[in-house]
Amino acid sequence: MTIRVVVADDQELVRSGFAMILDAQDDIEVVAEAGDGAAAVAAVRELAPDVALLDIRMPVLDGIEACRTITAGTTCRTVMLTTFDSDAYVYEALHAGASGFLLKDVRRDDLVHAVRVVAAGDSLLAPSVARRLIEEYTAATARPAAAAGLSAQRLEVLTARERETLLHLGRGLSNAEIAAALVVSEHTVKSHVGNVLAKLGLRDRVQAVICAYETGLIAAGTVGGPEVSPSGE
Repeated sequence: MTIRVVVADDQELVRSGFAMILDAQDDIEVVAEAGDGAAAVAAVRELAPDVALLDIRMPVLDGIEACRTITAGTTCRTVMLTTFDSDAYVYEALHAGASGFLLKDVRRDDLVHAVRVVAAGDSLLAPSVARRLIEEYTAATARPAAAAGLSAQRLEVLTARERETLLHLGRGLSNAEIAAALVVSEHTVKSHVGNVLAKLGLRDRVQAVICAYETGLIAAGTVGGPEVSPSGE
């Protein structure tokens, strides 16, 4: 099955470079290029691709607003591209519905891998982006204790084992690492992850990371585990 992609960036050389890399893959086809967010949204609506690569900063309509529009109105999944390793951009993009976030200096193989991962329904963060999101965001946006308590009530629908799973997801562990930590099979972990996402109304693992912090399950600066797996597996 061919993965159909729209590439949007206001810098023609960057846009063409990404498109060339992706088009060279047997299982990926770039169906359109766009120089601004509005053109990207129009291309997605017309061509119904599987994945849209969106630059954060674009004229007419920026990448975050384009992502929000695409996520709300189509089945296309989005990967954000930026030169800015910034927590604010990461968090805003993820809340807009992005399934992945990569820096523009991403290696060729990692770019291709990201498109395949997101097209398959998983999520992806560049390790440096994941680390900054996990360790710094909540410290910079501390909520009153009462608000945190109300958020924590969301977790009451989870079993004890599902809470443990969410804790490990928030720390960035892969399924294999969670399985080792819980002393269960990877198949069992996949079931737990699916239950966590379904019960909490989360789209993917990226939203699970955010949820773990917003509900206070994990406190900022306490992460001692590995970074979020680029594969999302």
